[in-house]
Amino acid sequence: MTLPELPDDHDLIRRIQRDLADGYDEEFEMELEDRSIDDLAAGGTRVPDEAEKEYRRRYFRELFRLQGELVKLQDWVQHTRQKVVVLFEGRDAAGKGGVIKRITQRLNPRVCRVVALPAPNDRERTQWYFQRYAAHLPAAGEIVLFDRSWYNRAGVERVMGFCSEDDVEEFFRSVPEFEKMLARSGIRLIKYWFSITDEEQELRFLGRIHDPLKQWKLSPMDLESRRRWEDYTKVKEEMLERTHIPEAPWWVVQAVDKKKARLNCIHHLLGQFDYHEVERPEIVLPERVRHEDYLRQPVPASMIVPEVF
Repeated sequence: MTLPELPDDHDLIRRIQRDLADGYDEEFEMELEDRSIDDLAAGGTRVPDEAEKEYRRRYFRELFRLQGELVKLQDWVQHTRQKVVVLFEGRDAAGKGGVIKRITQRLNPRVCRVVALPAPNDRERTQWYFQRYAAHLPAAGEIVLFDRSWYNRAGVERVMGFCSEDDVEEFFRSVPEFEKMLARSGIRLIKYWFSITDEEQELRFLGRIHDPLKQWKLSPMDLESRRRWEDYTKVKEEMLERTHIPEAPWWVVQAVDKKKARLNCIHHLLGQFDYHEVERPEIVLPERVRHEDYLRQPVPASMIVPEVF
């Protein structure tokens, strides 16, 4: 039996480098989501000027550096058995999903997971309000990111009339106690509000309307929220005032510039922990065991995915 020819060192290094580059290309693919109205109007052919290219280079350098720190934070959380909850709140199209993607992009989904709950069903509407959120709280060594949270009651539910003012008042009485209970149980709770201007939200909604890859993001609720901008402003201001407590303060992220908002939020999140790099044992790839009588069976042609590309 003839053994397969092994690649030389130069070829092996080149293939490893290509594999690493493929991993980072994921971030560039995600940048499609940041296309502007100008990009769309130009059919995706607009050429960025040198200042914009340099801005993007600096952004990616900082993003990859911060993501490296997030990996260290993840290892520290797992090693020290911390319990971490991070809430992301803000208006529709404020950029919450974008920063969550960049946080989780290089992390282990068994350690860091995202919770984005749909509207409550009939059964859940009869439960204690916090019950369906409590089911997703972390165990030791876990980080949970809530893409919207129990603060739905103080925001969208209130503005859209899905709950009564009595329900809202009960929420405001209960939420500080609920969050203090979380703190006493050892959960670190961090709350972010992503702030954008009226004009920026309009621009982002127009971008979604005219971009076939983003139209799915627009729901009738999003469009109605646009009409009720001022109502959302009023309830947001009251929410921040009444739920900003020492055990779980609010942090406001200026999010008109998406890239700066991501970097600033991740940098701030890292700064909330006195973490350190966890020492790992050296990893040595073992030699593959080979047997002369081993014969790999061919895969039937009918099972092969056609190589169109």
